Amino acid sequence: MSYTQLALLSIPLVILFDFYITKSRVLLRKSFWNAYAIMLFFQIITNWWLTSREIITYNPDVIVGVRIASAPVEDLFFGFSMIVMVISQWIYWGRRGVQRN
Repeated sequence: MSYTQLALLSIPLVILFDFYITKSRVLLRKSFWNAYAIMLFFQIITNWWLTSREIITYNPDVIVGVRIASAPVEDLFFGFSMIVMVISQWIYWGRRGVQRN
C-alpha cells in the first residue's frame, strides 16, 4: 500500500473513530476548525523546511507528486488524521476522568 493510499484511508477511519468510538465529534466544533487552521499553518511551514532541505525525502513511486510548500499533499491528509485522532482521544479520556497515581 502506498503512502497516498494510507493517507487517504486514514481520513475516513479517523472520522469513524471520532464519531462512533470516542463519540467526541470534534469535527462538528468550530473551535476544532479554528485550532486546525493554526496547526495547518505550522504543519506547512515545518513540512516545507524538512522537505526543501531534504531532511525528509519521499519515494516518488509512492506519492501522487502534488506538493504544497515542497511537501507531498499526502502529508496534509496524514497530519489531519493525526490531529483529529489526538484531540478526539483527549476529549474522550478527559470525559472519563482518568485517575493519576
